[in-house]
Amino acid sequence: MTNCHAPRRPNDWNLMKYDKNSLSPGGVEVNIMPVVQGDSLVHFDPDQLPEVVPVLALRNAVLFPGTVYPVTIGREKSIRLIREVESRDGFLGAVPQTDVSVEEPLQKDLSRYGTVAKVIKTIEMPDGSMTAILQGIRRLELGDVLQYDPYIVARVHYLEDTVPDMDDNQLLILMDSLKEKAAQIVRSSSFAPKEAVTALKTIENYPFLVNFIATTVEVEHFADKVDLLQYGDMQVRGMKLLSVLETQVQLLRIKQEINQKVRSDIDQQQREYYLNNQLRTIQEELGMDEGEEFAKFRERAAAKKWPESVKAVFEKEMARLEKYNPSSPDYSIQYNYVQFMLDLPWGEKSEDNLDLKNAQKILDEDHYGLDTVKDRIIEYLAVLKLKGDMKSPILCLYGPPGVGKTSLGKSIARALGRKYVRISLGGMHDEAEIRGHRKTYVGALPGRILSGIQRAGTSNPVIVLDEIDKLASDFKGDPSSALLEALDPEQNGTFHDNYLDIDYDLSDVLFITTANVTSTIQPALRDRMEMINVTGYLAEEKMEIARRHLIPKQQELHGLGKSDLKIDKAALSAIIAEYTHESGVRGLEKQIAKIARVTAKKTALGEERPAVIKKDMLKEYLGLPTAFHDQQKGNEAPGVVTGLAWTEMGGEILFVESSVSQGKGALSMTGNLGDVMKESAQIAWQYIKAHPEMARITAEEFAAKDIHIHVPEGAVPKDGPSAGITMVTSMVSALRSQAIRHGVAMTGEMTLRGRVLPVGGIKEKILAAKRAGVTTIVISEENRKDVEDIKEIYVKGLTFVYVKDIADVMDFVFDA
Repeated sequence: MTNCHAPRRPNDWNLMKYDKNSLSPGGVEVNIMPVVQGDSLVHFDPDQLPEVVPVLALRNAVLFPGTVYPVTIGREKSIRLIREVESRDGFLGAVPQTDVSVEEPLQKDLSRYGTVAKVIKTIEMPDGSMTAILQGIRRLELGDVLQYDPYIVARVHYLEDTVPDMDDNQLLILMDSLKEKAAQIVRSSSFAPKEAVTALKTIENYPFLVNFIATTVEVEHFADKVDLLQYGDMQVRGMKLLSVLETQVQLLRIKQEINQKVRSDIDQQQREYYLNNQLRTIQEELGMDEGEEFAKFRERAAAKKWPESVKAVFEKEMARLEKYNPSSPDYSIQYNYVQFMLDLPWGEKSEDNLDLKNAQKILDEDHYGLDTVKDRIIEYLAVLKLKGDMKSPILCLYGPPGVGKTSLGKSIARALGRKYVRISLGGMHDEAEIRGHRKTYVGALPGRILSGIQRAGTSNPVIVLDEIDKLASDFKGDPSSALLEALDPEQNGTFHDNYLDIDYDLSDVLFITTANVTSTIQPALRDRMEMINVTGYLAEEKMEIARRHLIPKQQELHGLGKSDLKIDKAALSAIIAEYTHESGVRGLEKQIAKIARVTAKKTALGEERPAVIKKDMLKEYLGLPTAFHDQQKGNEAPGVVTGLAWTEMGGEILFVESSVSQGKGALSMTGNLGDVMKESAQIAWQYIKAHPEMARITAEEFAAKDIHIHVPEGAVPKDGPSAGITMVTSMVSALRSQAIRHGVAMTGEMTLRGRVLPVGGIKEKILAAKRAGVTTIVISEENRKDVEDIKEIYVKGLTFVYVKDIADVMDFVFDA
């Protein structure tokens, strides 16, 4: 079977009144008008319609009754069929082909329904094909195929169409809707003439309107038109057709939106192309063309001390940049990447100042105390001076806030003669902050470490990673895990940043991290660092720091001369004791700054001010005292014992109070105690229950007494095991109704067998004891080494009693 389909030409829509004179064989245009006139379809006597007809397989076309439609015939079998039917003025069956890809269709490839038609006219085309004008007469149902050669011949069964009542309002609304949707499709068609919309509006015959639109209006899915042939009820066919038209309108609307967007994009690209050409011309006239800039890039690259592998990557990326159009979005991404490669200080190092005495002098100038950290830096410089090269250490300074951990990093950089970079890690929860983003992402940036090195301009700066204990993690990754590579001396020689995508050597960088607590640092990360404890300051040290550093700093910041701001020793001591409550000096600096502001105001207003600020003047400058340290009251009352505790702010003293009442041997606790501290109280109570003779009572007497433990202040959460011996002593004191020794404080964990275990934070606890006026500290024998490691200035005036078990504690505190 040969190809027969409806031509997609403007001819399909040239709807003029049919005139046989217009069907000129030599003409290009075929002007046709449907034969149907008035209110009826074309009628033939059923007896005139043959039961057996030749079948013309239509591809991409459907003919409905009452309509006239041109069909292009291109194959010999179909041309022969048309000529024979036209010569005897006979009928043919126009049946749509369901599978349009089949060249020789069989019955299974044809639709079940079609239309019997007459050949009105044929036109021979110059290319040897033929255009046949067919007039649809009546729907048919295809029966058995009798032959396939020389063309298909089959039996058919004719189907009646049911025409609805034309006075039905619903039908009139349906007609208007069909016209409206068809008109929308016609207006959107590039092949349809403007007259087609007018022709649609003039059609008043409903059956013809449905068949005409179904025949001539093009839709996206050909099968939808074929399905319409099965419906004999014209109203049902009209509703189905309306649904098909609505789908087509939606598709056309989407196509128009896409075309409009594409057109806008093309217009924008053309505009950018034009402007870029103009810009390039201007740059060439001014000698500012990109070639000159790229040449500068290559000059900078030639001076770099990077490895051959990095050089090869640069050449590759540079070649890629030169190929990009400046208007391309990828151009700026590639440009920034190449520029970042050139900005990194590959192999460029600042020369270390290896004068050990000068380094010690600088460290002492900037910070008072902190001898452990200073010694470690001097050791590093000594090895570097002897060996000439070594991997930089990774130091972690941990301790309470305000003791100078962060500023110490800047002082170390000054002592070494290196650049200083500070990176705050507090609250960081995105791994990309450390490793960077892939450069292909929009807005991609390198990680904070390489960005810091870029700013420093050297490969061996001092980088302070501040607040490493406050790193967070979420679905974006774990920054602390990303730091494992950077802070490992064995791995950071090949640190990989996702943005740079090339290994970079960090082995010459001196990393210094700071933290308040070490328990929140990832264990693997903590293992890679040298942990150095930066403890709090004594009152005497704070006074010296204020005299050497804080007062001169505030004088400079507030425009005061040395003689304008003077604070005597007693006033400084009062500020430390009554206006600050800290291990560091940050709060002390704020109070001195407040005094400086008041002094500056008095000076600016010409008011009288004292030459030296004394203790009795502090109320005028600072107001009433705001900090009150707990003072050891001598443990005068039975059941009250002073304990020592460690907090993030430094050391503190706490009082453990016990009371005894008649009851059923119950233990109750108050004071906002944590689980570990509650367990310590339970252990102490159980130990006394097992050894009632320690409290000088019998087991029966103990079983008849209730014990209540309270640890002030109730609003402050407390936890930890170091109050174990304090709680035992407090309960025994209450049960004996006997106070313990005067001026005694204690710290230590106790086991259920009575053994006293060592605890941490010894230096901070010692400082707290000295502030509170404690003279004697009871501590585990195993903490002796920690006390002996502390400088004499911190333990001066204190007596230490080392105990192995709770019996030793009882012997000492109750010894009259």
